[in-house]
Amino acid sequence: MRRKFAYVIGIVAVVAAGVAYTLASGNEPLLGLDLQGGASVVLEPTGPAEPEELEVAVEIIRNRVDGLGVAEPEISTQGGNILVQLPGVDEQQRALDLVGQTAELRFRPVLGVLPEESFTGDDVDEALLDAFALTEGDVAPEAEVVLPQYDDQRNIALRYILGPTAVTGDGLEGAVAQYQSFIGWHVAPTFISGAAGIDLFNEVSSRCHARIVECPSGQVAIELDNEVVSAPSVQADSVVFEPFERSSITISGGFSEQEARDIALVLDYGALPVELEAQQSQIVSASLGTDALSAGVVAGLIGLGLVSLYLLVYYRLLGLVAIASLGLSGAMLWTIIAWLGESQGLALTLAGVTGLIVAIGVSVDSNVVYFEHLREDVRSGRTLRSAVDRAFPVAFSTIVKADLASLIAAAVLYFLTVGQVRGFALYLGLATILDLVATYFFMGPIIGIISRHSGLYDNPSRFGIPVPAAPASQSHSHSQSQAQSQTGAAAGPEAAARQGAAS
Repeated sequence: MRRKFAYVIGIVAVVAAGVAYTLASGNEPLLGLDLQGGASVVLEPTGPAEPEELEVAVEIIRNRVDGLGVAEPEISTQGGNILVQLPGVDEQQRALDLVGQTAELRFRPVLGVLPEESFTGDDVDEALLDAFALTEGDVAPEAEVVLPQYDDQRNIALRYILGPTAVTGDGLEGAVAQYQSFIGWHVAPTFISGAAGIDLFNEVSSRCHARIVECPSGQVAIELDNEVVSAPSVQADSVVFEPFERSSITISGGFSEQEARDIALVLDYGALPVELEAQQSQIVSASLGTDALSAGVVAGLIGLGLVSLYLLVYYRLLGLVAIASLGLSGAMLWTIIAWLGESQGLALTLAGVTGLIVAIGVSVDSNVVYFEHLREDVRSGRTLRSAVDRAFPVAFSTIVKADLASLIAAAVLYFLTVGQVRGFALYLGLATILDLVATYFFMGPIIGIISRHSGLYDNPSRFGIPVPAAPASQSHSHSQSQAQSQTGAAAGPEAAARQGAAS
């Protein structure tokens, strides 16, 4: 009996401490994309890609997403693709555009430039059209190209004829977005030292400053992903070229703050080792995520309410114990989910909520197995007290075997599937383990303690256990004995009279 008291007090204390810690620390479950809104995309390489290249791409994308301030993103390889899930991100399309950029940065000399208005109208020179026809597809870095520069509405503003690449993004060390009153928002790159970085940039800048044939415009264009971001003139107000320091360069182009930060973010975290394209993308609004969460919670509460009503009606006091056991399991589960969300970034998705709702049935099954063993033993003629002590070990063995089957199924789903199915498996498995803990340390001991109470011991019906009727053979023997005693009592006076006469 002392052990049972220790088990009950111990598990209640542990659960209470866990809930208190969760509330005090402010931990709360981290909701997934489908419960709080956000964006997701599956990125597919445009050509063959090695696993090592995909892993590098995952790290670069993760760094970019961290720079966006997205809380707990999920970025992982999925077969030969990359899955990016960004829960809670406000500007979903901007985030999706940013994570998949190849960020191929090149510095090229400007050979010629014309505004887009030069290519409208009926009297456009065909030679002009041919010379400034936009370059499409992959072009070797050493080739000349014609690339556009866009305005804020993504309309072509200018067309540039650019010479061979002089410096690539590999020569960059990093970049930051800055604001100055006379320039506005701009990007300040920092080149690496030596021949592979700042020396190459100074070489092309010197040629453009001198306006030689290879750079007659005096401009160096900054090309990012086949677009001209900016094409500044090289020290136009200086007669003599002065080499740049590796961290004293400015890329300006009338950027907004967001544009400058996006460009700096992409440059700072480098180019992807493979070119990726969006295979499948999804944007979930915050209101839709809230609706999904509300629907899941309502479904869980309705299911829990119906199950609780059934337990109370059919098992009475045992049903109340079962509800308390479910409450303990739920409190432990909430504490663990909140801790995993805060410390490990594990998000609760709609599939996970489904797993938790299914786990309610697993927990109820455990209670029903024990209760039915108990009822059978009492029907067989055992007292409630002896039935409680005998039924629990047998029932718990059955419960372990049944829950083990659920755990095996959850483990197979978790390790052999991807995405939200893993969330379902994880939370189903976790809830099943906690059900075993609550059954062994709370439900079994608390029923053993309650059954010792005299009022309940004498009234098994309060446990939802019908009082067994006396067996038919026992009733027949009792009736026969009663009849014999009545016969003996009637014959007694006559026997005494005969004995007196004989005397």
